Amino acid sequence: MALLENKVAFVSGGGSGIGRAVAEAYAREGAKVVISDINAEHGDETVKAIKDAGGEAFFIKGDSSSASDNKRMVETVVEKYGSLDIACNNAGTGGPAKPTGQYEPEEWDKVIALNLNGVFYACRYQLEQMEKNGGGSIVNIASIHGQVAAPNSPAYTASKHAVVGLSKNIAVEYAQKNIRCNAVGPGYIETALLKNNLDKSAMDAVAAKAPMNRLGTSEEIAELVVFLSSEKASYTTGSYIIADGGYTSV
Repeated sequence: MALLENKVAFVSGGGSGIGRAVAEAYAREGAKVVISDINAEHGDETVKAIKDAGGEAFFIKGDSSSASDNKRMVETVVEKYGSLDIACNNAGTGGPAKPTGQYEPEEWDKVIALNLNGVFYACRYQLEQMEKNGGGSIVNIASIHGQVAAPNSPAYTASKHAVVGLSKNIAVEYAQKNIRCNAVGPGYIETALLKNNLDKSAMDAVAAKAPMNRLGTSEEIAELVVFLSSEKASYTTGSYIIADGGYTSV
C-alpha cells in the first residue's frame, strides 16, 4: 500500500522547485493533492504532470502571504475532498541581497510577510481543520538558514529561524491532538531559480559549500517531506531536519 493512500495533501508554492517535487511525490504515494501558487500557469503544469502520471490533483491560485487566502484555500480543500490530512507549507522568497544596515523596511516586510506570516496563516487554518479531522501532519519548509547565517539576507535568515521555532511550538501544543508538525531545512538545491541566476562557476562555488560537493535535488527534499508526512514518522514531531549535503556539519 502506498504511504499516503486515501490522504488529502496540500502544498503551497507547488508550481515549481521543491513544492512541485513534493506535490508529485505526495501523488505517487497515493494522496489527493491540492496545489497552490501565485503563478497559475506553473500550478496548472504541476497538476497536469500529476494527472498524466495517474494521480489526482487540482490547483488553487492563492497568495500565501494573505491570511484570507490561506483561510480560503483550506476551505476549498475541504469542499473538494472533505478533509485535510497533510500540509506542506513551502511558499517563500529570498529577498534582495544586502547587509542588514542597508535593508529597506519595505524589503524586510515583504520577506517576512511570505516566509513567516504566510506560514503562520497557513498553519492557523490547517490546524483548525486538522482538529476537526482528529489528526494530521504539517511540514514547514525552512532552510539551513533556520540554523546558520546567510550573510546579506537578514530577513530570510530571521524568517527561517522563526519558522523552525513556530513549528516546534505547534508540535508541543498539538502533540496530544494527533497532529504532528516538523520543519525541514534544505541546503543548496538545484532549482530553476538557482540555475537562472548563476553561471556555472557560481553554481560550482555554491555546490562546494557542502562536503558532498554537489547541489541537492528537489526530489531528495521531497522524499524527506513524504516520510515526515506519513505514518512512518508517527513518533516524530517538533523536529527540524536538515538535508544539506553536510553543509552545517563543518
